Amino acid sequence: MTVDAHHHVWDLSVRNQDWITGPELRALRRNFGIADLTPEADSTGVDRTVLVQTVTVAEETPELLALAERSALVAGVVGWTDLTRPDVADDLARLREMPGGRRLRGVRHQVQGERDPRWLLRPDVRRGLAAVADAGLVYDLVVLPRQLPACARAAAEHPGLTFVLDHLGKPPVATGALDPWAGAVRELAALPNTVCKLSGMVTEADPARWTVDDLRPYADTVLEAFGPDRTMFGSDWPVCTLAATYAQVVRTAEELTAALNENERQAVFTGTATRVYRV
Repeated sequence: MTVDAHHHVWDLSVRNQDWITGPELRALRRNFGIADLTPEADSTGVDRTVLVQTVTVAEETPELLALAERSALVAGVVGWTDLTRPDVADDLARLREMPGGRRLRGVRHQVQGERDPRWLLRPDVRRGLAAVADAGLVYDLVVLPRQLPACARAAAEHPGLTFVLDHLGKPPVATGALDPWAGAVRELAALPNTVCKLSGMVTEADPARWTVDDLRPYADTVLEAFGPDRTMFGSDWPVCTLAATYAQVVRTAEELTAALNENERQAVFTGTATRVYRV
């Protein structure tokens, strides 16, 4: 079994994706559904996926859970809840009672859009993270490099909660710079309750001219820091289509992990996601 631990869907007739703006994102301004992903997954040997939220709208997560309930491909959902509300625990319980609620595996918030680099350390957010841990869910981190130090502190303060770093923490692949991103990633990875997704790299590189060698220093950094047992593959489809096809993303991940042994590759493409998201 191969698991794609990170992808999205959206229907613009149901809800606008207000982050899809500007000419560089024009190709994403259409509907992307499970029916579009399924042949891509089949052709590359992907058997199970984790569907991840895209907008901070309460109505989206129930829709994703219902999609997962009807899908043979989607095994888990990372949804959204307002961590700053005092009734986070009640909201998570409510989501689990909805159609497909048994597929809820984690939550995330668009922390990358928060101006405060220490947003994760706010008292109300800390309370929300504790509720996520109590619910037995994981927390996905979609952050920028400058927010990584706060991620490490949050993970240290919540040792019972698994934190999953999406897209390697969005390193500056296009510039080729490693620091200070690499140091911050290693600080986060030093905490045992952290995991990293090998995802989102092609869109952080030059979308028209990227090569596998451009991505390799960043992939090598996380594989060394987290180890294969705490690293998982994710396509970031359909966002990845701005720079590569689904098949190219899968092949690129295979190339970046070619030096690993069979058990280590199995961890990256199956084992880690299966354990963390219980797929």
